[in-house]
Amino acid sequence: MSTAALTLDEGLARLGAIAGQAHTRVRGETIEVAPANALETAAILRFADQNGLAVSPAGGGTKIGWGNPVEAQIRLSLERMTAVREHSWQDMTCTVEAGCTWADLQTELAHHGQTVALDPLWPKRATIGGIVAANDSGALRLKYGALRDLIIGMTIVLADGTIAKSGGKVVKNVAGYDLHKLMTGSFGTLGVMTEVNFRLHPAEERTQTWTANAADAAELAEPLRALLDTQMVPSAVQLRAGKQGCALDVRVAGRGEAIKDCERRLSKIFSEIGMAPSGEAVWGVRQELYDAANATILKASMLPAEVCSVSAEVRQWAAAEGAAIECVAYAFGLATIALHATTDAATAFPERIIARLRARLRPTGGSVVVLAAPDEIRAGLDLWGCHSDALGLMREIKRRFDPNRILNPGRFAGNI
Repeated sequence: MSTAALTLDEGLARLGAIAGQAHTRVRGETIEVAPANALETAAILRFADQNGLAVSPAGGGTKIGWGNPVEAQIRLSLERMTAVREHSWQDMTCTVEAGCTWADLQTELAHHGQTVALDPLWPKRATIGGIVAANDSGALRLKYGALRDLIIGMTIVLADGTIAKSGGKVVKNVAGYDLHKLMTGSFGTLGVMTEVNFRLHPAEERTQTWTANAADAAELAEPLRALLDTQMVPSAVQLRAGKQGCALDVRVAGRGEAIKDCERRLSKIFSEIGMAPSGEAVWGVRQELYDAANATILKASMLPAEVCSVSAEVRQWAAAEGAAIECVAYAFGLATIALHATTDAATAFPERIIARLRARLRPTGGSVVVLAAPDEIRAGLDLWGCHSDALGLMREIKRRFDPNRILNPGRFAGNI
């Protein structure tokens, strides 16, 4: 850290006076500071804003590589803010600090048979703030809705140190603006979340998963359409496509007779392909994509009706390139795609596939974001590929919330 008016030692002393010397340390040219509450967070951001110092909020670090890189002078760690502040089990709501891990929150809620109906990546390490900032969700979104639908309120510290509250602690709340929806998916560029209020659902006590296999994703399109047109309400539906073929997984929660009835219906829908019971391990495949070495990971959004056709097309493109893909696509239109180059043209292959996929999805409002890639590939990529008409509005929102650009500057789309 170094500005014309402030040295690294001076910054360390000033931040240590706010959060305590035991919770302030130097890592290279960055000061890492861990505030204990929203008031200390506000004082740190006020100090950073007054001195023009870039701040990068951090939780478990599981998604620190998503988005454009940020050179921050201050790393604001939420490691001390880990409490489940309130669990109103009668009202089915809870308030949790942003540094709490997802697994710890769910363990606390399980005491009353409740859950936040979301299945993010790396639940044992990922924190509430990071999950919300990255808008991470999995297959459960089909039944329970997006992360934005599960958040009913939030406490946010803005760049100038203002502490703002959005929403409330009850599900039916119309007070004020939905700032918490704006913060969800903002990648820490608009404010620092310190507390989040969630609406809860009863935990699914009994579930059953079935899987249908096919040589190509296109074969699963008609059965998937028929499934979604029925009155069945599956918890999750996902398509897996890879080198060995394709599979469609369906999970249903309920009592014994209800599950048996769903099995009979699924047998009719998938009569030509066949569907058999399978284990819960299939729902962890999305996370496994990130564990593969040297993979380029994409998050693609598309119309739900295009899930099978797009998965089939990407497999064909990869095969023509002499490479391979693995894809986990959810029935509501989000897919995680891992590109694996198997030729010497390792750096050119992902770029060509990404450009082609963006051109394929853009006419119907879809998008492709690069979440992870080897360094030699990542350097030449446009990670966000944002061509939205809303980009000007997004930049203006950033200017209003963070006029001095201290919060994760440049990390989001359009270098916001």
